[in-house]
Amino acid sequence: MKPTLLSLIILSIMFITSCNQPATETETAAKKDTFEFKADRFADIQVLRYRVKGFDELSLQQKQLAYYLCEAGLCGRDIFYDQKYRHNIFIRKCLENILETYSGDKATDDFKKFSDYAKRFFFANGIHHHYSSAKMIPEFSPEYLQELISKSKTENFPSTKGITDKALSDFLTPILFDPEVDGKLVDLRSGIDNVKASANNFYEGVTQKEAEEFYKAMRKKNTADKSSFGLNSKLVKENGKLVEKTWKVGGMYSAAIEKIVYWLEKAVSVAENDQQKKTLQLLVDYYKTGDLKKFDEHCIAWVGDTASRLDAVNGFTEVYQDAMHTRGSFESVVSMKDMEATKRIAAISKEAQWFEDNSSIMAEHKKKNVKGISAKVITVLGEVGDAAPATPIGINLPNAEWIRETHGSKSVSLGNIVEAYNYMRSKSPVIDEFGSSDEVKARIKKYGALASDLHTDMHEVIGHASGQTNQGVGSTGETLKNYASTLEEARADLVALYYAMDNKLVEIGVAPSTEVGMAEYDSYILNGLMTQLYRIKPGDNLEESHMRNRQLNAG
Repeated sequence: MKPTLLSLIILSIMFITSCNQPATETETAAKKDTFEFKADRFADIQVLRYRVKGFDELSLQQKQLAYYLCEAGLCGRDIFYDQKYRHNIFIRKCLENILETYSGDKATDDFKKFSDYAKRFFFANGIHHHYSSAKMIPEFSPEYLQELISKSKTENFPSTKGITDKALSDFLTPILFDPEVDGKLVDLRSGIDNVKASANNFYEGVTQKEAEEFYKAMRKKNTADKSSFGLNSKLVKENGKLVEKTWKVGGMYSAAIEKIVYWLEKAVSVAENDQQKKTLQLLVDYYKTGDLKKFDEHCIAWVGDTASRLDAVNGFTEVYQDAMHTRGSFESVVSMKDMEATKRIAAISKEAQWFEDNSSIMAEHKKKNVKGISAKVITVLGEVGDAAPATPIGINLPNAEWIRETHGSKSVSLGNIVEAYNYMRSKSPVIDEFGSSDEVKARIKKYGALASDLHTDMHEVIGHASGQTNQGVGSTGETLKNYASTLEEARADLVALYYAMDNKLVEIGVAPSTEVGMAEYDSYILNGLMTQLYRIKPGDNLEESHMRNRQLNAG
């Protein structure tokens, strides 16, 4: 249902590499041996490149489609920046101007610290760390910020409307340097007002209790409406009343969404088939109207599009950035099917009913007829927003449970992302440093990559897609509140771990032996208890749902 984020290292998608001419088998092997996955490293970030194999197999029309879909995604980039924090776009423009026009000495330690901070900002799509959710405090001083501003082109800084009575550095200093000012992007601690405590830009003048009551009343008034209320809107208080500001053409983010619609309409004109054309047109209709029922229609059509080589997720999708797990962050993932690698994940998908029937959950929660779990391995062409640069390695959508139960879902593994990730993990000293025995170390080195692939496949295909909610029980966002995403990810991981050492995987030909499952247990526990903690500062709490899930299960 939700993307599975990377383990052990942070994987960023910065470069797309594709050869222009078909290569021989020998040439391909040589290219693989010399391809440099590593692109950059700064602070706690390792930036990687990924490969796009098979792009030359696409027709001209398919390449046009890929281009239009990627452009549609890029037009939503600023939406995600603004959703995460109200000053993010302003700050980004300031950082960009300094990087481009600063006339001072760029060889100093202070400028290196500034450059690293700017990279961290771009990587996180804002001032808050992409995993810990805490504000990233610059290592340079407020006084140096003043120098950077004074020696950069004044006319190139963004408009300071609303802060004309303050110097730019005075305005930026508390935002960047004071940990108490908007210190947490998403604060999921219990016993507090999670909406008020979170710095994201989904609410304005609204308390958590007010937001809960607002949507509770909306659902009570529209009991037959299964729409994901609040998914594409900001909730604000105006003249003492709560009002939704919808993200659509003519509404919030209209300028950006109009550009998204422009490129999507061009994509409709070169769609591969009628089902894909219908899917894209419904997405256009949704953006134009803001009607969540249109979004559901789009999701249903998207689930039914299994024949197309190219595919795209575009819209307000995942709710991790909202403490109430209601509002969707903008993201775009454009991909093409990896025909050969899909055979592995398809073998698991084909047996989805067997896995459901043999699961450990109570009989009344098992689906009697598992519907429409289409599974494939994809090659990513481009990612934007909530999907980048810290990318998922697996996706299972749509999120609406009623659509999944009635129409099915799509489970995908991001093959070329996993390739880059597995390469870096194979070079990591972590296994030798923390492996509990020579036997464990050898098993992980031999089967770790395959074990990780299978875990991702099962997490998405039979984890998120398993089980059913009792009639009359509200959504997880309503019932589990700030724990919803963590527990959903924990559930999916536990399903994958439950079957990791099952002989069924050997029987269907996706694992050579049950030792693959043992390697996954070794890696998972190691990561959940220890190695994932590399990503946050000592003393910080785990806030990201996938990290919380892994520690919960491993502990």
